[in-house]
Formats: sequence, C-alpha cells, structure tokens
Amino acid sequence: MKIDPRHLEILAAIVENGGLTEGAEALGKSQPSVSRTLAQLESRIGTALFKPGRRPLQPTELGEALAEQGRMVRKANLASSDIVSRFKAGHAGLVRVAGTPIFMDGVISGIIARFQAQVPDVRVEQSYGYAETLIEKLRNETLDMAIVPLRRDKVPRDLLFQPILPGLNVVACREGHPLTRRKLLTPQDIEEFPWIAPPVDSPLYRDLKRALANIGAENYRISFSGGSLASVINVLTGSDSLTVLPYSVVFTMKAQSAIEALSLEIGHPDRMLGVLASSTPHDNPAAQRFRAFVVAQFEALAHRIVQHQKDRIWR
Repeated sequence: MKIDPRHLEILAAIVENGGLTEGAEALGKSQPSVSRTLAQLESRIGTALFKPGRRPLQPTELGEALAEQGRMVRKANLASSDIVSRFKAGHAGLVRVAGTPIFMDGVISGIIARFQAQVPDVRVEQSYGYAETLIEKLRNETLDMAIVPLRRDKVPRDLLFQPILPGLNVVACREGHPLTRRKLLTPQDIEEFPWIAPPVDSPLYRDLKRALANIGAENYRISFSGGSLASVINVLTGSDSLTVLPYSVVFTMKAQSAIEALSLEIGHPDRMLGVLASSTPHDNPAAQRFRAFVVAQFEALAHRIVQHQKDRIWR
C-alpha cells in the first residue's frame, strides 16, 4: 500500500498538537483541508486512526505508529531543505581544482586548509597539471577551475582568466647558505654551487634556464631534477644547492621549511598566476565561493609580499 508522505506529516501534526484545529495552525493550513486529508488517509487505510469521542484527540495504536513515520518525513524534509540551502549558499558541495604542482603544494594547499576551516562541508578534489592539459579539462567540464601561470595573450578566448599574482621568481636556498653572507653576488659565486631543476615540462624549468642566462652563469651544474616540491625543499634545506622558485612559494613556506631568497635580480616571467575557469556559468556555488576565497587570499598575500619587499634591496 502506497501512502502519501504528506498525509503522514499532517497526521503527525494532529497527534502532536492534540486536535485538527491545533494541527492545522501548526502547519499553517486551514482546519477543513486538514480534516479532508485525515479522512482521505483513513479511507486509504480502511480504519480510524483516532479513538472516537476523545478530547483532545487520542490516536489509536496504528495512528501513533503512522504519526511517528510522519515525524520522520518532516525531519527528512527539514534536512533536505537544509541541504539545498547549504548547497545554494556554497557551504556544501564539491570543488574540483587543479594547478601547477609547485603552486598547488607551496601555496594553494594552505589556502584549501583555511577555506575548509571555514566551510568544512565542501569537499575539495585537487589534482595537478599544466595549462594545456587543464584547459581541456575545463572545456570538457571535468574541472571547475585551474590555478596556473599564463601570459595574457595565451588565455583562450572561450575561458575566463582572473589574475591573482604577478610573475616573480627568485633564487632560493637554505637558511644560512654561504651566499646569504655575501653582499655582492657575481656569476662566479653562483657557479660554485649545484642547482636543483624542476620538471623539464614545467614553466619553471624554462624560467630556470632564462634566469641562469640573465645572471651570466654559464658553467652551472644540475645535481637534482624532476622532484616534487617536497623533495626539492628537502634537497634544498639539506645541501648548498640553489634553485629558482616563485617568490610567493618561498615567502609562504619560509617559516616551516627554513628557506630564503637571495637578493639577486634574475628577471621575472612575463605572465601572471591566475584562476582559469569556464566562461559559461555553471551552477556550482561551492566552486564560486572557493574561487572568491582564493582571490581574497592572494590579495592578502600580495600585500604581505609588497610590505616585506620594502625591507629588502633587490639588485
């Protein structure tokens, strides 16, 4: 037998409030409509649900059992309404975000942690990739956003790109590295030490080659290459090696990783780190909330970087 769950919810209100009029008031309905619903339910079941002649109304054993089911229906309806509200407000849902490994591990992972501290019911699904691959994922809607460095003239016309940080690379080393004690650095100074190279297919690898050319370092040697950010940091802090990293990564990780940037101008890439997303709006409020949070976090980071740079002299 199929019973309309709305009828069970109305029955529960009648039982809880002790009468048809009281139940109707609790539901915001008219007494005649509630009375008709009760009559329909009793006709459907084939038996009375309240003991005759009792005031206030007293449910039969079957009436009480069905009223309990009505309470469960009401509870489920309230829970469902709450779920819908939370999804629409971006307080629940799934966000699929990807980006270049260095930025994702060095900066974005911390932003994700802070976001989920505020919005714990949003699940963030993170992956890695470079611009060309991630652009295709955005187009086939298997990704909500990508955080990648791009030149403005390389932004696809069918996607939206919101810049969040200008390109700024530095030569990074461990704290207490011999070069940090030298006031003036020459290409010969740099060539004394081995280098850590990022993966060859990464934009940062091209930046490393360009930086070495800009500072006139010709006789350099690479001692480690292709690792994750964690392995690069481990090698960097455990040796006298040097590497090129985005300054935002060094700035963010300095306290926990004992690394610092040399005061050496190496030339900066002509691109911006930004959030790349589809130009067609998708109904994913959680992704919209996360995107706004990322932008705000980078605005704060850029401000802290500018303040920090005021205390440094870049050659």
